[in-house]
Amino acid sequence: MAAVAGGALNAVAGGGTFVAFPALLFTGVPPVSANATNTVALWTGLAFSGGAFRHHLNVRRPILIALVTASALGGVAGAILLLRTPARTFMRLLPWLMLSATLLFLFGRLLPTRAIPVNRSATPPTILLASCFQLLVAIYGGYFGGGMSIVILAMLAAFGMADMHEMNALKTILSSATNGLAVLIFIFSGAVYWRQGIIMIAGAALGGYFGARYSLRLPHSYVRWLVIAVGTAMTAYFFVRS
Repeated sequence: MAAVAGGALNAVAGGGTFVAFPALLFTGVPPVSANATNTVALWTGLAFSGGAFRHHLNVRRPILIALVTASALGGVAGAILLLRTPARTFMRLLPWLMLSATLLFLFGRLLPTRAIPVNRSATPPTILLASCFQLLVAIYGGYFGGGMSIVILAMLAAFGMADMHEMNALKTILSSATNGLAVLIFIFSGAVYWRQGIIMIAGAALGGYFGARYSLRLPHSYVRWLVIAVGTAMTAYFFVRS
C-alpha cells in the first residue's frame, strides 16, 4: 500500500519517499538499505509513469541533454556517498532543505530568472546555471531522494516553466536519469532488501502508472497546490523527526 501511494504521489507531484521510506523502516530494514530499496522501487514507478507525460515534454534538445547529464552524474555521486558515509548529518539538514524547496516552488515565479525561460529562449549561461542546480539536486536525490521531485519542480518554476504537465514530464525524465545509475549501484552493492523490494516494485509500478494518468485530468492549479501541500507536510515531518 505504501509503494502504491508512493508511486502515485511521485507521478503526480513528488514526495513518494515520504510514504515508502518509513514503511520500509517499520518492517525492520536498516536506514541505508531502506533508502536503497526505496530508490529502486520508486524508480520503477517513475518508469511506468513516464509514458503518460511523453506528449507534454516541451524542452529544447541542448537543454534536455545538459540537464540529463547533470542528473546522471549527480545521482552516481549521491549513491556512492550514501554507501560510504552515515546519514545522521544529512538527516539533520533535510528539514531545512525541504523547507527551502517548498518555499522556492511557492514563490519561484517571482524570481528574476523567470525572465529567461529555460524551456524556450535560454542562453548558454542560463543552461549552465540550471545544470549546476540540477547537479546539486541529483546528488541529493542519489543520496536520499526524499522530496527530490519537489526540488526539481521548484527549480523548473524558478527558471520560468509554468505548465504543470510540462514540468511533470521533464521532472520524470530528470528523476529517472538521477536514480537510474544509482539503482544499479545499489543493486550490485547488495544494499537492496529484495523480500520487501519486490513487493514495493510491483506496488510503485501500479501507483506510477495510474497516478500519472489521473494527474493529467486535474487542473494545473490543483496539482500545483498538491505539490505545495506535500512539501509542507514533508517539511513538518522531518522537523519533528529531527
